[in-house]
Amino acid sequence: MTDAAAALGRLAARRWTVAVAESLTGGQVASTIVEVPGASAVFRGGVVAYATDVKRSVLGVDGELLASVGAVDPGVARQMAEGVRRLLGADVGIATTGVAGPDPQDGTPVGTVCIAVVTPEGEAVATHSFGGGRAAIRAAATEAALTACLGLV
Repeated sequence: MTDAAAALGRLAARRWTVAVAESLTGGQVASTIVEVPGASAVFRGGVVAYATDVKRSVLGVDGELLASVGAVDPGVARQMAEGVRRLLGADVGIATTGVAGPDPQDGTPVGTVCIAVVTPEGEAVATHSFGGGRAAIRAAATEAALTACLGLV
């Protein structure tokens, strides 16, 4: 069983819903979730907030935080997860933000990924450093986000 299927099973058992806010993964987390039969029972939807200003205007990430630390920061990921929970009326929010390459962003190295999962009972926020090209970094970020969700639900 995949982490996505296991997480959805646990979410359903708790009667919790989930929403995702994605940047570097560009919808990959949402796509992985909807590949699981029965996902509609718990999946509320997702927001691909690729541009920094969308993180602020749609998800409600603090503009001063974005200006001071940039888009790739654990605090930004946490606010993205909380913002998508609020926006889509979900119990659980999952967020990814990072640098898939090929170039660093605002001094942040390629492969740096921040992931946050926020639930009614707690949260997990982590920074990862993944290797490989764009596809490998995005795949690793997707897997890490779903693993983090599974660990909290």
